[in-house]
Amino acid sequence: MEKWYLMTAAVLLGLTVRWTVSLNSYSGAGKPPMFGDYEAQRHWQEITFNLPIKQWYFNSSDNNLQYWGLDYPPLTAYHSFLCAYVAKFINPDWIALHSSRGYESQAHKLFMRATVLIADLLIYIPAVVLYCCCLKEISTKKKIATALCILLYPGLILIDYGHFQYNSVSLGFALWGILGVSYDWDLLGSLAFCLAINYKQMELYHSLPFFCFLLGKCFKKGLKGKGLVLLIKLACTVVASFILCWLPFFTEREQTLQVLRRLFPVDRGLFEDKVANIWCSFSVFFKIRDILPHHIQIMISFCFTFLSLLPACIKLTLHPSPKGFRFTLVSCALSFFLFSFQVHEKSILLVSLPVCLVLSEIPFMSTWFLLVSTFSMLPLLLKDELLMPSVVTVMAFFIACATSFSIFEKTSEEELQLKCFSTSVRKYFTCFTFLPRIIQHLFLMSVITMILLTTMTVTLDPPQKLPDLFAVLVCFVSCLHFLFFLVYFTIIIMWDSKTGRSQKKIS
Repeated sequence: MEKWYLMTAAVLLGLTVRWTVSLNSYSGAGKPPMFGDYEAQRHWQEITFNLPIKQWYFNSSDNNLQYWGLDYPPLTAYHSFLCAYVAKFINPDWIALHSSRGYESQAHKLFMRATVLIADLLIYIPAVVLYCCCLKEISTKKKIATALCILLYPGLILIDYGHFQYNSVSLGFALWGILGVSYDWDLLGSLAFCLAINYKQMELYHSLPFFCFLLGKCFKKGLKGKGLVLLIKLACTVVASFILCWLPFFTEREQTLQVLRRLFPVDRGLFEDKVANIWCSFSVFFKIRDILPHHIQIMISFCFTFLSLLPACIKLTLHPSPKGFRFTLVSCALSFFLFSFQVHEKSILLVSLPVCLVLSEIPFMSTWFLLVSTFSMLPLLLKDELLMPSVVTVMAFFIACATSFSIFEKTSEEELQLKCFSTSVRKYFTCFTFLPRIIQHLFLMSVITMILLTTMTVTLDPPQKLPDLFAVLVCFVSCLHFLFFLVYFTIIIMWDSKTGRSQKKIS
């Protein structure tokens, strides 16, 4: 009983931090003509409630796609319609066609914030609590501490409650999917992940690990027996869930194509704004968007993404295990973020979710990554006037992780899960015993750099000739971190001898 009291206290603390952050400003408040993501979410409610479903994704006099046109899959649109239906009963002016554009009031802000909190309570938070309760080989205290740290992760809180989005819905569905397939509830897990993809198309970052893990399970069962039956059931589940979600848009071919064009706007270019991936960070030295044709950029990004995630996916297919699945989710999502086409800075949340899931396994590196992921969004957070909430939530998260897991004591080769790799290297270089010390020093340099860059960005004016200097430096430094983490997680996957033999489940 005490365990549930403590878990409830952790959830309440997470909710309190969320609601406190939501009391601050939000993206684009009082900044016409486009306002910000808060207005985008409100506008989608306006469009889905007032227009026929066939017009939701098409440009018209009532639906100007240049003004926050709907560019997420059908489940997002249905969610917007559901919120609009509730808003209609409270105040019809909130979603009145045309006249509600840029609507701002305290009552409406309270309503919109409540919709995010309710989505969190219904989908994301229960998945986090269940996942932590099901962790094996750790104490009840550590399970509660893990749940608290995940719920205090500042990146998701600042984007959903400060910037204003509903990332917790797609991430929550993805987490339910991870739980399902890890427990051998493969059909339910597949259904949950399909819902995640049909809410936000960026969940494709996680699709290959799901595919490889489930395919590997089918291979293990034998494709001439139970494996084939499972494969057919999985295929039917995926197809049926997509058909149900997309059914209103399958009536006409042009409807389907228009939705796809909105979901994958390749004409927007290789990247947007200041995102900490390879293409944006190194565009300072090599203007790839100006030098190479558009189709060549797409091919290059595809090749880099595919090659960087291929080793981990092959390993997972040949040796499927829940642990390998979790680490491959990290590796693949990070590969997509670093190398794929049309990446947004907020997409780092798709990497942060699986990193949160391995927090109890490698607390030092996971905490470090989650701090860097929040730092990488600094230009966006400052644009939304979220400096103080950022500082407070980052400090709260770091203190929670440091005290719960004693992260500075968890830096040995075994605790970093680099024992097998180091042993392999020592066969050729016997003096290779300094890796933990190097990582400790890198962490210290990393924290100092992030603090200095944040201070400079806030207090100093950039040179007139280089107005984006600090934002570019934040992206470049974050990108170097992410490349380091990609190598680190790939090493764990490829040198982990246990994933090939152990089939332990989280139970």
